[in-house]
Amino acid sequence: MLGAMALVASPAASAPRSAPILAPVPAEIPVGLLIDISNGQTLFTRQADRRFMPASVTKVMTAYTAFKLIQAGELQPGERFTYTPELEEAWYGEGSNMFLRAGEQPTVGQLLLGITTVSGNDASVALAVAATGSLENWVALMNANAAELGMNDTHFGSANGFPDGGQTYTSAHDLALLGTALVRDYPSLYHRYFGHRQLRWRNIAQQNHDPVTGRVEGADGMKTGYTREAGFTFLGSAERDGRRLVMVLAGSPDDEVRDDAARALLEWGFAEFTPQVVIPGGTHLGMADVQDGASRSVALRAPQDVVADLPRGVDASHLTMELVYRGPVQAPIAAGDAIARLRLSIDGQPVMEVPLEAADSVPQAGPFRRVVNAFAKLLA
Repeated sequence: MLGAMALVASPAASAPRSAPILAPVPAEIPVGLLIDISNGQTLFTRQADRRFMPASVTKVMTAYTAFKLIQAGELQPGERFTYTPELEEAWYGEGSNMFLRAGEQPTVGQLLLGITTVSGNDASVALAVAATGSLENWVALMNANAAELGMNDTHFGSANGFPDGGQTYTSAHDLALLGTALVRDYPSLYHRYFGHRQLRWRNIAQQNHDPVTGRVEGADGMKTGYTREAGFTFLGSAERDGRRLVMVLAGSPDDEVRDDAARALLEWGFAEFTPQVVIPGGTHLGMADVQDGASRSVALRAPQDVVADLPRGVDASHLTMELVYRGPVQAPIAAGDAIARLRLSIDGQPVMEVPLEAADSVPQAGPFRRVVNAFAKLLA
């Protein structure tokens, strides 16, 4: 069963309820999400689990997949790939392009820059073939990575997000998972390949369409997307004073509306919320029932400081906390095992969950203790 215990009551009647701080995302953009990945808190959400076509934002997964192979030593940034006539025939001038020609030998690193800076459809398929031998192998790897990240509302049908009859779809929640993993797991590669304002290949110079990098303090990527079916989409990120925000906008009717909203949403996230330690690390926060243990319960504690982003003008009296765990927890339990979660809400709106750990070890009960526990359970 799923156990839940309210730890802090709802705001007292004497504490005035704050007016909601409205995010600067116009209603004409149907999907949006803003997360502070420094603590996992959701600052803004609108249909975050709704599926949509990501268009060229697909290429963020292509970059992530390449980063994972590079870190594993299975792909080298300096490795060269000979671009084939078949690939030129299929992809030259098709949508966003690096304008590769048959016989050219770009490095893996140059292809990555072509993907992240100018959204090269040709660079994406070239990297896929260079790394795995075929688009089919690459797409399978993309989908395996999505599953590993918990992107349960996502499927990829291509390396670049080119229209594929609806095979490629995702959600704002899933893209936020991907963006978080990209910057957390591969920070040096992220900073090496994302956030460039321009790319020149041969004599062709092109600008990055990223609406936030160089325009919003701390912004450093990630990727825009557009097709007629998908509308205008953006997955972006910025970092200030140790806080990193990841945002998603999808389905905008035009690029100007999307770009203005993207810049405003990041600025809003930094300006309207203040991080505050609401629970010091090590604080005991309740008990969890234990099954077949030497003790019938175990204390729970926060393994580290719990930091919440409080909206401007809102104090901790508007914060409620709920202990959630699937229990009773089966013994044996070691001190430090993560066995529960703390769900935090602001004015009744859930905003984040943090893990809680066992404060003590609970060994498995001996035969006599198990009998006592069984009788106690019958009498309860």
